Amino acid sequence: MTSVLKPVFQYKVKPNKNLGQNFLTDPSTSKMIIKKAELPPEDAILEIGPGLGGLTFSIASKVKKVYAVEKDTKLINILNSQIIERDVSNIELINADILRFDINSLYKNKKKITVIGNLPYKISSQIIVQLINNRNIIKKAVIMLQKETVQRLLAPPKTKDYGRLTAMLNYCGVITKLCNVESHLFYPKPKVDSTVIKIDFFASPPVKALNEKFLFTVIKAAFAQRRKNLKNTLTKSGVLNIEPEICIKALQDTKIDPTRRGETLTIEEFVRLSDKLFLT
Repeated sequence: MTSVLKPVFQYKVKPNKNLGQNFLTDPSTSKMIIKKAELPPEDAILEIGPGLGGLTFSIASKVKKVYAVEKDTKLINILNSQIIERDVSNIELINADILRFDINSLYKNKKKITVIGNLPYKISSQIIVQLINNRNIIKKAVIMLQKETVQRLLAPPKTKDYGRLTAMLNYCGVITKLCNVESHLFYPKPKVDSTVIKIDFFASPPVKALNEKFLFTVIKAAFAQRRKNLKNTLTKSGVLNIEPEICIKALQDTKIDPTRRGETLTIEEFVRLSDKLFLT
């Protein structure tokens, strides 16, 4: 029995399907992930969804501080018992929903944090958007996602997998695939394998938009109706309130064919179009 599975039997843990709980059970995989994450000892870490501590204690052995945000109160109690049993002093448990948690509260002494987590599949996209919105205090994120999700995040323009999140992340930073984690290494075993990626956020985007919030709205509109061309989806999706003639002129002025689809645009083209529309 691994040290991770011990509390499953000791505390009779029943994974909560509604919370997407799948616990990493292989200590060697945890150590490999932490090694690939390259965590400086002075780092402060935000761990999203520590679960039964499969990554938590390995992280804590390498860094100065770990803030472990866990929604499930039962797991918080189990983790607290393990912290006391192992006499670990640098883990702070926070019983909260990560989607409602104020990440900025962890920005102390003007030092950016690193985010690590095995993200629940159901809300992984929402969490990534939250990380993007808080990237001013996050230097990098090492996150485990469904393998198919990572394939979409790494997709280049002009492919069917290229989408809204891909474009947003391309604007914000660089994504690197670290490793695959097979499904049998989790309890309970999920139906799909996982992949760990690293997102290194730019201190400043190489191509900076005049208004980033508006840029992300333009990107959202461009992918709202994937089968429609830009002229139609930007004006008829309900995301942007712009007249067709204004949209067409902006596309023409930025040398983007109005009949193209959003999935064909590079992030540089999105920024040009966003800036033009913002100034209109």
